[in-house]
Amino acid sequence: MLDEFSRHRPLALLAGVVLAQVLLLAFQIKRDRDVRLIRYWAVELMTPLQRGGTWTFSKIGGVWTGYIALHNARSENERLRGELDRLELRNRDLETQAAEAQRLAALLNFRQGHSEASMLAAQVIGASADPSSRTLFINRGERDHVRRNLGVITPDGIVGKIVEVFPSTAQVQLINDKDSGVGALFADSRTHGVVRGSGDPEPRMDYVVNDEKVHAGEAILTSGEDRIFPKGLLIGAVAGTSPASPFQLIRVRAAARLDRLEDVLVLLSEQELTPKASGGSSSVVPASAPPPAPAEAPSAAASKAAASTRASAARSSSAQPLAGPPKPGHQTRAPAPAAPPR
Repeated sequence: MLDEFSRHRPLALLAGVVLAQVLLLAFQIKRDRDVRLIRYWAVELMTPLQRGGTWTFSKIGGVWTGYIALHNARSENERLRGELDRLELRNRDLETQAAEAQRLAALLNFRQGHSEASMLAAQVIGASADPSSRTLFINRGERDHVRRNLGVITPDGIVGKIVEVFPSTAQVQLINDKDSGVGALFADSRTHGVVRGSGDPEPRMDYVVNDEKVHAGEAILTSGEDRIFPKGLLIGAVAGTSPASPFQLIRVRAAARLDRLEDVLVLLSEQELTPKASGGSSSVVPASAPPPAPAEAPSAAASKAAASTRASAARSSSAQPLAGPPKPGHQTRAPAPAAPPR
């Protein structure tokens, strides 16, 4: 090894001297803007090394930072999920409170608009478990001076009547219950009838002769003949008609949402409700003047008989409150029409 180095010592010395001369020349020679050549060479030599080192350290730092960030993102994601769940629950709570405030505001406006009648606000707390019975329970009873056969309404329309009273609660029979009956009349023609429940969501109107012209959408009001609801309260509108024997089959679309009741008003008296002076919505519809009687009435006897039948049916269906669903095998028979006067 030493012999090999001794043999090439002159060449190594010559190469070192030449390199030293080149470096001295590069140190003395200047390029543009007084930049020495040795500095230019040093920059060109070190730039690739600096770029490689920078790229290597940036990748290593990115991987490490990404790992730490991913670890923190998991906990941050769990925290945001929990915050989102809390906000959704809060939003639902606010929506429920807003809907309740709107319902209570509607009840308050209706109550203030009809201060001449004695009313009591109540909240629906339950419904009957019997699928054939359409009744519900309210949080008012004997302690609140509630008694049987009192009408129950909403600002949209009538709901039903009180059939059972307990110390702190009461049972309400809806107008679409199969044992219910409400004296009714058409808002336009003033023709009387009885709105009965059939167990279906939509009640029907009975005792309207086939000759009577009834159009869909016509408003139906209470007639006051049942001695439960005052005259002029909105029951609903005609949903459809079809001829039958001996009276028309009229389906009624109730004005009140009987399947979504939460707050109601109990009428403590039979005082008639006068319409609001303002243009606000109300379940009270002003009675229009009855149309003039025709010169010739070919079915006058039948009309009188139907009117007598309706009045007796309304009184019989409302004067006797029902304590519960009818006994098995019991059938409700419509009263026979009275004999026409001779």
